[in-house]
Amino acid sequence: MRALTTAVSITAILFAGAIFGFFYAWVCSTMWGLDQADPRVAIQAMQAMNASVRNAVFFPAFFLTPVVMGLSAFLILRSGQKTSAAFFGAGALVYLALGLLLTAAINVPMNEALALVVVPKELDAAQEIWTDYSSRWQFWNQTRTIASGIALALAGYGLARLNPNRA
Repeated sequence: MRALTTAVSITAILFAGAIFGFFYAWVCSTMWGLDQADPRVAIQAMQAMNASVRNAVFFPAFFLTPVVMGLSAFLILRSGQKTSAAFFGAGALVYLALGLLLTAAINVPMNEALALVVVPKELDAAQEIWTDYSSRWQFWNQTRTIASGIALALAGYGLARLNPNRA
């Protein structure tokens, strides 16, 4: 049981770190770069990136992070380590609510609406579309970045508190 608990807990940390890194990269490079580009290019690039992100490589970190964190919490709780389990469980809930569900409720609908936009030839019209989209999208992306960072930190602390002789 100890080997399973350790493997699942480490997987939870890896998934949480991967999704935090994914969101963080959008914060500190991708969106800033798109904001500096011609807005017509930015819209087209964002449409292409949003279409390509739904893939098998992205799936585990995005969708399975709360599952693996929750499973870690369950396995750790079964070994009698309530504090460590609580940190993994809290991480799962934070990411589920403010990472996955927030994305589904806000970022995905914004991305789907942008996908329907025909990129205007006029620079001013494209700038208006991009500025409106980018500012709102970045606010919510920063929210899910912070949340996924908190989830990662909670799981990391839960792992640090784990007594390997009892897992």
